[in-house]
Amino acid sequence: MLTRVKAFLPGERARMILIAAFIGVMSGLAIIVFREAVDLIHELIFVWGYEALGIGQGGWRKLLLPLLPMLGATLLIPLSLAFPGEVNGYGFTNFLRRVNLENGVIRARTIFIKIISTALTIGSGNSAGVEGPIAQIGGALGSQVGQRFRVSGKRMKVYIAAGCAGGIAGIFNAPLAGMFFAAEIVLLGTYEISSFAALVIASALSTVVSRAYYGEIPAFPIPDYSIVNPFVELPLYTVMAVVVGATAVLHIRFFYLIRDQFQRIPLHPQIKPIFGALLVGCIALFFPQVMGNGYDYIAKALAGDTLVWRMMLLVFLKSLATAITLGSGGAGGVFAPALFIGAVLGGAFGGIVHHFLPGYTATAGAYATVGIGAFLAATTHAPLTAIFLLFEMTGNYMIIIPVMLTAVLGTVTSSWLYGDSMDTVDFTREGIDIHEGREVAIMKSIRVGKAITEDVDFISENANINHLLELFRFARNSFYFPVINAHGMMVGVVSMQDVKTVLHSEEERVCHLVGSICTRDVIMLTPDTNCYEAMKLFDIKGIDEIPVVETLEEPWVLGMLKRQDVIAAYNHEMLKRGINERAESIRMICSAS
Repeated sequence: MLTRVKAFLPGERARMILIAAFIGVMSGLAIIVFREAVDLIHELIFVWGYEALGIGQGGWRKLLLPLLPMLGATLLIPLSLAFPGEVNGYGFTNFLRRVNLENGVIRARTIFIKIISTALTIGSGNSAGVEGPIAQIGGALGSQVGQRFRVSGKRMKVYIAAGCAGGIAGIFNAPLAGMFFAAEIVLLGTYEISSFAALVIASALSTVVSRAYYGEIPAFPIPDYSIVNPFVELPLYTVMAVVVGATAVLHIRFFYLIRDQFQRIPLHPQIKPIFGALLVGCIALFFPQVMGNGYDYIAKALAGDTLVWRMMLLVFLKSLATAITLGSGGAGGVFAPALFIGAVLGGAFGGIVHHFLPGYTATAGAYATVGIGAFLAATTHAPLTAIFLLFEMTGNYMIIIPVMLTAVLGTVTSSWLYGDSMDTVDFTREGIDIHEGREVAIMKSIRVGKAITEDVDFISENANINHLLELFRFARNSFYFPVINAHGMMVGVVSMQDVKTVLHSEEERVCHLVGSICTRDVIMLTPDTNCYEAMKLFDIKGIDEIPVVETLEEPWVLGMLKRQDVIAAYNHEMLKRGINERAESIRMICSAS
């Protein structure tokens, strides 16, 4: 009887597809709630406040404009105090850390925190995007489902990525873009066919839910696109790709420079977002286009209804406003600002080339359209996401060729000039290559000083060979001994292999000193070296022990690091993290139930 019942139950893959479908539907519903919240806050704070303060009347009342984003930043304070560390700033980097380097357990409250904090930030006119937060909201939904089913860490990543795919697909009405966003950015390009199917299902169903509520309306009204003269325009798009790649690097570095400067400002952390909002408001007095997600002005750039000099200036000002908003502690993402900058940068480039070559080039709006995809790819290092996003937004096959060219070349240029994307800078600062995976990250987090065997024997360079042989006779599992000079500093390493040449003669064993046979050009490690680098040296050099010294300048011997010491330290760290993650999962499940 039990066998018959099991025959009707879905298999493992079918169960994953069903769960991914549920995550997709929930992501679509979350998008509706999120967009309505942003629109509501925008109406209550920005539209109503704009009218109540009479800002539209001009004159001295225009100077009241900064009060609107400052109000949104002020309303973040209670939320920030209630949930410290979960509200302020650009949170997608920490989200990637939780998914790829930690346990993937994301609290349910993340959904509500991201909705409210992002709505307050963008709805009041601060410069940020909704796409990063909606991806985190979808990922939190996926994590909650994974926690309820108590799945493995690998399957948890798939469910989180499925939620992210659903979030991006639904917000843009672009299921392919959502799928590749999750695959390229969230899963870092490492996924299997079975997980890919989950991303497809979640993206499709989230888009269905979103379209059922909002209709099949694209994120931006894209004008008709065509290549006027491919022999002229394709080289121009190549030049534009290089410009976009270089600008993307400047945007990334500028973003983190501003954030670092805000961290040094001697203000209370709750005051910094208000101060940042004041600065954004001051910029908006002269260029209101920088406020919010900038979708309205993107539409104008795509229509070609803009001035070249204004678009060139807005490239810098939008980057500055976004860096101030998120660097000071506002909530939101960088996806929409990247689309804005790409549109105005491409539009400015197109306006210039069309002015000089009107009969051979398309209008500025065409270049603005391609610029969106190129700049997005260059900042995220995710060209497939950008290519499919533009294709789904336009529905025009002709745009594929210039978008492919600019997205790939823009990404190559930005990667060559600066190895990090917008989301990996903090990892690189910590010495972590997130693309290498969790195991390597754990190895890099363990320092040699915690793994070495401190009880080490060493020998003076002035000792004779008989003393060395006596040391070898009583040694336990040691084949190398550090050799020190009269000042106690390490000058080399001696092994049994070094002694073999003088073993046959008692006279030579007495007369030869250790310093004359030891190897002096040796590898040394310091306590701050990570175990990943140590393990690489073990493999490259084919050795099993490396001496550890206090510093390379003053090599006082602290111990010998053995290969098994590194393995033991890694296993201990994995066990400790596994216990902590299991306890955290159980605690979160119990608190939610």
